[in-house]
Amino acid sequence: MEKATADLSLPSRTVPFAQAVRVWARIAALSFGGPAGQIAMMHRILVEEKRWLGERRFLHALNYCMLLPGPEAQQLAIYIGWLMHRTRGGLVAGALFVLPGFLSIMGLSILYALFGQVGAVTALFFGLKAAVLVVVIQAVLRVGRRSLRSAPMIALAAGAFAALFVFKVSFPLVIVAAGLIGFIGGRLRLPAFMAAGGHGVQSKAEVADADTLLGEETPAHARPNLRWSLSISAVLLALWLAPVAACGLLLGWGSSFAQIGLFFSKMAVVTFGGAYAVLAYVAQEAVQTYHWLRPGEMLDGLGMAETTPGPLIIVTQFVGFMGAFRNPTGLSPLTAGVLAGMLTTWVTFLPCYIWIFLGAPFVEALREARALNAALAAIGAAVVGVILNLALWFGLHVLFRQMIEVRQFGLALELPVISSVNLASAVLALAAAVAAFRFKVGVIPLLLGCSAAGVLYYLLTGSTPAAR
Repeated sequence: MEKATADLSLPSRTVPFAQAVRVWARIAALSFGGPAGQIAMMHRILVEEKRWLGERRFLHALNYCMLLPGPEAQQLAIYIGWLMHRTRGGLVAGALFVLPGFLSIMGLSILYALFGQVGAVTALFFGLKAAVLVVVIQAVLRVGRRSLRSAPMIALAAGAFAALFVFKVSFPLVIVAAGLIGFIGGRLRLPAFMAAGGHGVQSKAEVADADTLLGEETPAHARPNLRWSLSISAVLLALWLAPVAACGLLLGWGSSFAQIGLFFSKMAVVTFGGAYAVLAYVAQEAVQTYHWLRPGEMLDGLGMAETTPGPLIIVTQFVGFMGAFRNPTGLSPLTAGVLAGMLTTWVTFLPCYIWIFLGAPFVEALREARALNAALAAIGAAVVGVILNLALWFGLHVLFRQMIEVRQFGLALELPVISSVNLASAVLALAAAVAAFRFKVGVIPLLLGCSAAGVLYYLLTGSTPAAR
């Protein structure tokens, strides 16, 4: 009788589409705090408040999204939107999740490009860099606590860090190698490679699937349908690659637009491990290979993404904007930047729809695949080393004004010139670390406080400490 009563209390097994759009818009507006905070917020609204789906179905979808390249929070929104309202539900949920961040970063990128050299603006971003460095260190510790639970996992993290920082191995190769090691470990049933749950999503009182709008049964449209999966994936694949091909054919494959489209399209298929892992790859390629940005500017972009709603990886839009702004290929710099920002966002996020629409109907088979889950666990361990590399790379460029590259015995190390230490940056970074780790100051207050400190320094001294 209790179950029947719970079922009768629900108005129907569906939510009106217009109502669902309003809920997804609300989620998009509140999507601060990186993937962990965004997933926790979605859980609170969709599971605990709205009861669209239950605890187990939510975690089942999340585990699948964690197997995929790309931002898992946006993919989870696409997955649940698709479960609730078929294809249009997935399309709308995913688009709305990205839209606030896209508009925010575009506006901030324009302001940065036009006024970034103004004293007060430079001071604001100077302060922001110190806070972002601490936020990345927090990410290392958070992911490490979840992923490094055995000696082999610690060894994978150390190996990934050494491969990237010391030997300059390509990020995709590190991820592929870690996945293969985990896959083999899973096939051999080694306990160290058994995956853990993602992002620690928990509920004080578990919401049963039977007591939700979707119920326990799989909706008819969510059952495997190879024709539908392949047809819609083919359409999305064409939409994904068409702008890149157009840029290459019309402007030349050496143009900034073609390079941006190709690079971020490649990034979209290797972005395992979350935004911080990917940003190490993006930052080093954008700065050292393509010269779209300076190291300090990458930190500025990350600070923008941390303080605006939407996926953290939306910082790639800023990278693409600045790359084309400085290499406009016959257009005005501002027009080139806006178009490149749009192109970057398109090729970064559109593939997420392919991964969900192609694979979600078959996700039950993946759920029980021990070897695939072990590969995910190994990738998660390697990601700790990747993020540590990002933290160290950022830290060196925040705290020191000059770097030298040492090449010897097959190694390629970038080391700081000790005499070039930026004392103001060091003091502010130390204060940010104390605020975050000792007094548990949240991310947004930390970013705002450090930005305010940078502006105050400028007002008192009339200058900003030089940063790379």
